[in-house]
Amino acid sequence: MSLAELEELAGEIRELILTTVAKNGGHLAPSLGTVELTLALYSVFDFRRDKLVWDVGHQAYTHKILTGRRDTFHTLRTLGGITGFPKRAESPFDSFGVGHASTSISAALGLLIAAEIENIPRRVIAVIGDGALTGGEAFEALNHAGQLKKKLLVVLNDNEMSIDKNVGALSEYLSQLRLKPQYHRAKKEFEDFVKNIPFRDIGEKILLASKSVRHGLKSAIVPGAIFEALGFTYLGPIDGHDLKSMRDIFRKVDVIDAPVLIHVHTTKGKGYAPAETSPDKFHGVGKFDKTTGQIFKKPAPPSYTEIFSQAVIDCAARNDKIVAITAAMPSGTGLKKFAEKFPRRFFDVGIAEEHAVTLAAGMAAGGLRPVVAIYSTFMQRAYDQILHDICLQNLPVVLCLDRAGLVGEDGATHHGAFDLAYLRTIPNMNILAPKDENELRQMIFATFAQDKPAAIRYPRGAGLGVKVEAEPAEIDWGKAQVVLESAKPDVTICAVGTMVKTSTEAARLLREKDISVGVINARFVKPFDAELIKESARTSRLLVTCEEGTLTGGFGAAVAELLADERIATPLLRLGIADKFIEQGTRTQLLDLCGLTAQKISQRILERLNEMIFGFLTVTT
Repeated sequence: MSLAELEELAGEIRELILTTVAKNGGHLAPSLGTVELTLALYSVFDFRRDKLVWDVGHQAYTHKILTGRRDTFHTLRTLGGITGFPKRAESPFDSFGVGHASTSISAALGLLIAAEIENIPRRVIAVIGDGALTGGEAFEALNHAGQLKKKLLVVLNDNEMSIDKNVGALSEYLSQLRLKPQYHRAKKEFEDFVKNIPFRDIGEKILLASKSVRHGLKSAIVPGAIFEALGFTYLGPIDGHDLKSMRDIFRKVDVIDAPVLIHVHTTKGKGYAPAETSPDKFHGVGKFDKTTGQIFKKPAPPSYTEIFSQAVIDCAARNDKIVAITAAMPSGTGLKKFAEKFPRRFFDVGIAEEHAVTLAAGMAAGGLRPVVAIYSTFMQRAYDQILHDICLQNLPVVLCLDRAGLVGEDGATHHGAFDLAYLRTIPNMNILAPKDENELRQMIFATFAQDKPAAIRYPRGAGLGVKVEAEPAEIDWGKAQVVLESAKPDVTICAVGTMVKTSTEAARLLREKDISVGVINARFVKPFDAELIKESARTSRLLVTCEEGTLTGGFGAAVAELLADERIATPLLRLGIADKFIEQGTRTQLLDLCGLTAQKISQRILERLNEMIFGFLTVTT
């Protein structure tokens, strides 16, 4: 396509993205910022042969539209529709599935090595944002790629850092110089000439001195010296909305027989004024009015995140040793208000979850009381640090896992389904899950009163609307709570977190069928209330566990282990998320899909009772 046609296409793509995200929600600002960048890549490289790897995938909507998904783009992030992130099973053009940050360079290098071993000639390009570049894995990959000297192309999509115009102009000039084949030929000829000087030591000293001078000058006047030090040829920064400049550089970069990093500067939300003005607000956005930019919000109780935020602030006001840490999500985790109130006691480490956790461990070893707020799905990245740096040393760090359970439209990469399982295996770890927002506040106060590692997991979105106590009642550590009593129950449901309310509703449906049901709020997954569970198992015909987490290794598995160890033969029905990845959809749709609605829970219990009475013959009720 001609340059004019590409620019016209960019406008059409922006309109499609804007219309779709306004209706479905999604990652608007990042994808609007990479329209021209994506078009420039696709107009130069042939991705039927070459490979393109996106980091995180927030910015990949244009890529999806260009690769056969324009006509299904209206299904973005809906149940059965296309996902919000690149996914290998969805398209052959999605070279690598993503959703978490800082993985693109590692994956792209792996694809390039595979192509070389298989003798397949192709270019592999990784597109990574400046935020994702704060993650350690990105630098590990840069270091390895520079060491291997592979022809990897990394595009740094910088949509936050400001660029000095003078430095930018000089850098663009040097970039064009370095793209000229004669520059690289002259550079190599000079090095060969110096190396061939008869007095070898003198030649090597001249070469070393020339490199030192060149690198020193470059460090002083050109951005990107760190990438050069890692073995990359650095080009940029260039305007990421200038199609002509980007196409020119992408076409000429093949002359460089080494890894290359091209630094492009883009504007988040480009082309849509509300998103350009408030890129954070429109980074991951729900449904909104496309004309006004007004985000649709239904009246709702305070969110769990808001309750967490205020509780930590209140605790910190009483204890000056409390500090708060997050990994690039001060707004998303609710710690922005904490930062405003206690700026010296707040630390945003960027997309570096491993560092966040070990930083907290160091603070705790130094006598502070850190709270680390990270989404459940991202806390997975710091498993080793939780195990070795916190729990092995039994340090009093409070991990607050927001977005636990099913998070809805962001899909498989973002569900917080595995936290109970991956934390439960770690000695010294204490795991709590509140049934409502008031209990979340109680738990935060309770964990700061303890001197031990603890993790509190809570869901995305609004609370239940219960009254939140200013002075929270004390919680007996490790003790569950009976929320629905039954003197002689046919069934006892032991529920975790969000499933307490749902299980109570299911119990009422069963009581309408003359089945006696009691409900326990587990509160603690570790240490859980073993005595109450054993008593319930011995006095009930059927014991049921219900959790919004994976059944493999979760709370139900802990109860099964207890019953086996205690030789209690009471039948056990475990309800939760099956051993598979759950795709995108509304949270309501996904809970129904996983059998975690009151209606489906009651039906599963009825089926199990029928099996117990009549064998495996299902009786319609």
